Amino acid sequence: MSEKSLFETQPVSFAERLANSQAFAELFRDGMSLVEETASYLDGDGRQESKKLNRAASLAYATESMRLTTKLMQLASWLLLHRAVKEGEMSLAQANKEKSKVKVSGMDSHDAANVELLPLPLRALIERAQKLQAKVRRLDATIHNAGDVPRLPVANPVERQLGLLKAAFGVERVSG
Repeated sequence: MSEKSLFETQPVSFAERLANSQAFAELFRDGMSLVEETASYLDGDGRQESKKLNRAASLAYATESMRLTTKLMQLASWLLLHRAVKEGEMSLAQANKEKSKVKVSGMDSHDAANVELLPLPLRALIERAQKLQAKVRRLDATIHNAGDVPRLPVANPVERQLGLLKAAFGVERVSG
């Protein structure tokens, strides 16, 4: 077995580990489940509920359901992109380039007065989507900003001890 010097070893990428973590798997599952649940609601019960709304509430429903759908599609795109990293279909660097096409921020504009007019199930879906978005934003910042921090070499404690032994005993090489 050959020993590598301190500068030959590659540090473990926290970002890649995070993209492959159980936390990401749960976020992916929850996010895709929310997408399916929202689509089912909007195509089923939501459609029936929207027909019973007055004009102002109906307009609010149309506006907020479109915002919700757009937000969820962007979040699903981000999740699918990072699942591709997890599955080894692309590198984290490739995902970082592709993610510029996906917007996970700046989608928080909701008119509180409009939201109050909406049926409770739609309001609950909007709230869950906002929570999902916050989690994705945090994970995105952690994964993609981790590469921006310069990595300093970490001293190898074994090499340090060997160096101290060499210095103490005046030995050129310490063997075990």
